[in-house]
Amino acid sequence: MKLNDWFEKGMQPDMYIESMQNHKENLLTIYDNFILPNDQAFFEKVRQKELRVIMLTEDWCGDAMLNIPILLKLAEAAEMDVRMLLRDQNLKLMDQYLTNGKSRSIPIFIFIHKNGNEVAKWGPRADKIQAFVDKANAKLPDKEAKDYQEKFKEMIYFMTQTFINNQSFWDEVYQSLKQSLQHTIQ
Repeated sequence: MKLNDWFEKGMQPDMYIESMQNHKENLLTIYDNFILPNDQAFFEKVRQKELRVIMLTEDWCGDAMLNIPILLKLAEAAEMDVRMLLRDQNLKLMDQYLTNGKSRSIPIFIFIHKNGNEVAKWGPRADKIQAFVDKANAKLPDKEAKDYQEKFKEMIYFMTQTFINNQSFWDEVYQSLKQSLQHTIQ
């Protein structure tokens, strides 16, 4: 399938959000509270490129919970149409966008021109968020340790709360998305 076909197959964001079972309220909290910077010139340049976005995601993913609302705000400002595809139901596409060539990490945002050509890809995390996650993972005990699962669940809870409440993380995601799109608007 071509990227335009994947785009057409995707769900509208509202339909995806309505179907969410895990992080719906958290995603909406970020969406409702994130304020885009005054980047009107940038938004206009992106708008002129007539880009669309294919988003690979899953409801259970904390990174998606953080990144999707920021992308949706940017997409609204730049008039980019967005379609959501569930990763686990679309592995043929997902496997073309593996992180480090091996991991099905999400979310992945694929920016395409209206003709279907890919112009940029982003995901699954902004660099500073990745550093935060790496630091948290480094504190976990060995996977064979008795308390690994308990400590892992605590880490996920802590990261989720940080993603929901740390607005500087929201800004990092926005800046990372903007940086990924800069070369497409030159």
